[in-house]
Amino acid sequence: MDNISLLIVVNIISLFISLFLAFFLITLKTKYKISNSLFAFFLILNAIDISEPLFSMVTDGPSNLGMFRTTFAFLQIPVFYLYVISVCYSDFKIKPKYLLHLLPFLIVNLVLLPRFYTVDAASKMSFIQNRQNMIEFQFIHILIHLQIVLYIIAVFRILRKTKKLYLENYAGKNISSYNWLFQFTVVLSILYAVALLKNIFKFSDYQQVSEFIKIGLFVSSLFIFCWYLFKALNNPDLFRNIDSKLKLVSELVSEEKSSKESIEDEREYNEELLKLKKYMVEKRPYLNSSLTIQDVSSDIEIPVRDLSLLINHQLGQHFYDFVNAYRIESAKDILKDTSKSKVTVLEILYEVGFNSKSSFNTAFKKHTGNTPTSYRKNLQDSVL
Repeated sequence: MDNISLLIVVNIISLFISLFLAFFLITLKTKYKISNSLFAFFLILNAIDISEPLFSMVTDGPSNLGMFRTTFAFLQIPVFYLYVISVCYSDFKIKPKYLLHLLPFLIVNLVLLPRFYTVDAASKMSFIQNRQNMIEFQFIHILIHLQIVLYIIAVFRILRKTKKLYLENYAGKNISSYNWLFQFTVVLSILYAVALLKNIFKFSDYQQVSEFIKIGLFVSSLFIFCWYLFKALNNPDLFRNIDSKLKLVSELVSEEKSSKESIEDEREYNEELLKLKKYMVEKRPYLNSSLTIQDVSSDIEIPVRDLSLLINHQLGQHFYDFVNAYRIESAKDILKDTSKSKVTVLEILYEVGFNSKSSFNTAFKKHTGNTPTSYRKNLQDSVL
């Protein structure tokens, strides 16, 4: 099978799977309709982008529709950016201001209007054949690569902020789930970098290399999209707890310093700290696997803002780590109890408030330097 035939076969398979996944997401009954629809739109844009081999087979030379199809690439990364925001924040809504993300797409089509969209077929052909010397193409290439870099940076900034907000305000979900979207973004960035390499070869004397890279992109992108969707659909609460109105502790501290109100004195700080520790020991709220800082604030009647500053700033711990420290101590007590030697590690982790083995092992090793299993074994060996 020659390269062209292989490219067409891979292209057909890629288009079918991309559109099938998009249809599945759009029709899926879920309360997360907006984020699913945005990712479906992203998949559709990807399908439009990779349809070039098939489109070339059914068209005779350059056309307005064909050029318009290529400009949809300027919508891919903005849609992915909005998707990331939608899964990071529970209160996400589509707003008119998001229409600003259409600007690069509109600008590119306006740039192409005078010397491509409004000219005859012969002029279109000449425009394509001399594309390396056309200022419009140079502008488009610079803009698409600049857009990708800026949006990828923006996505990583959002992920970094929301993960920190989670650590400062929540102690429930498995923190490792945050890595999936981060990993997907990293891989997506690599795909865009490879696509850039493909374009470099496309406009060189090594166009055959460009075709091989294109086939690799089609195949790898499908595996990556399927992997991510499998993860996301099996963990629908990914990032769902973050409220966009929450502020980082660093921002709260900055506001405190600039405020005319004095920071709480040492006596008040000590009283609130004692109240918090007494509550954690006596009420054992950490046994609730979905505990939030808002829950603790309500129970001990300390404002969320003050409690967040107390734990995350004054104690120098994220709320997530603060709560897990109590969970680990409770787990250690069970592991030390010889009468509970038959209780499995899995049973223990659920009993003390964790909801996954990986998060329990990570937290336990962080606090003790050992895994739960080795910790129990060491205790048994010391007794013998």
